[in-house]
Amino acid sequence: MTKIKLVSGTRGIYSFFCPGCGKYHTINTKDEGYKQPIWGFNGDVDKPTFTPSLAVLSVTNIANEYREMRCHSFIRDGKIQYLSDCDHALAGQTIDMIDE
Repeated sequence: MTKIKLVSGTRGIYSFFCPGCGKYHTINTKDEGYKQPIWGFNGDVDKPTFTPSLAVLSVTNIANEYREMRCHSFIRDGKIQYLSDCDHALAGQTIDMIDE
């Protein structure tokens, strides 16, 4: 299994499961015409490194209240380094990416 996978129908958008958020995040590595930022990628799906950091804002339902949640991390050599400004319990920790 791989740590990340290519999103079907794309040439350069990858997804991975984020244990901190409990959601999938996507990273665009090629210009797909979506006018999104493009990240550098080392090309290794088992030990991926993306640059620069990845900041994801999402809306999450917590106790029947919708809140905007921030997940900010570096993905380096197959590990997720969560930065201290994350809104989840893994903030400040570094963990191995899980296989999909």
